[in-house]
Amino acid sequence: MTQTGRPTQTMGGPRPAVSAAKPRRKWFTWRKSTPYLLILPAVLLELLIHVIPMIVGIWMSFIELTQFFITNWGEAPFSGLGNYEIALDFSGPLGWQLLRSFGLTLAFTLLTVGISFGFGMSAALALQRFGRGRGLIRTLFLIPYALPAYAGIITWKFVLQRDNGLLNELLMNLHLTGDRPFWLIGSNAFVSVVVVSIWQQWPFAFLMIMAGMQVIPDDVYEASAIDGANTWQQVRHITLGMMRPINAVLVLLLFLWTFREFNTPFVLFGPTPPESANLLTAHIYNSSFITWNFGLGSAMSVLLMLFLILVAGLWALWNRRVNRDA
Repeated sequence: MTQTGRPTQTMGGPRPAVSAAKPRRKWFTWRKSTPYLLILPAVLLELLIHVIPMIVGIWMSFIELTQFFITNWGEAPFSGLGNYEIALDFSGPLGWQLLRSFGLTLAFTLLTVGISFGFGMSAALALQRFGRGRGLIRTLFLIPYALPAYAGIITWKFVLQRDNGLLNELLMNLHLTGDRPFWLIGSNAFVSVVVVSIWQQWPFAFLMIMAGMQVIPDDVYEASAIDGANTWQQVRHITLGMMRPINAVLVLLLFLWTFREFNTPFVLFGPTPPESANLLTAHIYNSSFITWNFGLGSAMSVLLMLFLILVAGLWALWNRRVNRDA
């Protein structure tokens, strides 16, 4: 016994067991849950706006949802792959129209993306060496991209009118044509939709390329100039070479956006565009809301989605291979 009255432990005796209480793990802490709470609204909106409608659209493609079953979808008979067989039967009228719209859309996309990228690259290269007024010119170039899409397309629709359109008035005053051509019907409709789409898309290409050029050091251009490189060699080997990853992503985005473009042909020509401008999205809209065959329209939409997924996948494989070889 000690003076305090507590028992002393002998040298060889057993020691008392000490039980350490384990701290409880809290299943909810604000620090760990804050990131998930911040992305929760975005996830919910993504589900409501994209994922759930996509699932519903895929389900609609397997049923015969026509005007007779609009009020009660549950009574629509199950068709399996019937809608896909009709859409892909290129010997039939519906399949041939879909194939023709696909070809028109592919030509429209390649022209729009190629010319938009060329305009954007040319404007960015020109402004790279521009001195005073660079900010003002850049702002003017971005006006088509900053304008609301519908406002810009409606303006173009007035410009392309046959009787009172600004374009025909200009052509007549310059004596470049003897008659007022039709720009919104006939074969010229394809040219009109391509021009309007380029007017909308090229400022985005210019903005992306201009931003990418800012990361290229000026020392590289100065060193190449000392070594005797001319302007074209600098553009080819330095600008295009160092911006290859940015340009690859830009071309992919422009292709995906342009191929599924709907606003431009719909506002220019209405719900029934001319045959020369019957793009794939307009064709799907007509199949769904004009002929009231929502099952067939949904099947065409799924085929469009699969094609764009295939394009994105092939681009990813190509980009991965190029990066590996580099």
